[in-house]
Amino acid sequence: MQIYPLSDRVLLRGVEAENVTKSGIILPASANKERPHMYEVIAVGPGKEDENGKVTKINLVPGDKVLSGQYSWDEVELDGNKYKIVAYEYILAKLA
Repeated sequence: MQIYPLSDRVLLRGVEAENVTKSGIILPASANKERPHMYEVIAVGPGKEDENGKVTKINLVPGDKVLSGQYSWDEVELDGNKYKIVAYEYILAKLA
C-alpha cells in the first residue's frame, strides 16, 4: 500500500539525531525531546489551492532532509514503518 499526501501535506520518516556532538560530548536521550526533529521527505502533496483556484507549490522533493516541530504532525504506521504527515507550513527548515 502507498500513501499519497493531499493538499499541502508532506509525508516524513524520522531520522535519528546524533547523540554525540562534534566536540565529543555525549548527549542523553532526554536532550533531544524538546528540539525540532529531523526527517526525510518521503512524498509531497500537490499543494494547497487558494480561493482563486491557484495552487501554491511545495518546494520539497522526496529525499530532502527537513526540520519540523515536535507536535505539528499526525503519526501513521504502514507495513511496520512509522511516518509523520505534516502540513507544509509546519516544516521549519530544509537541510543542505
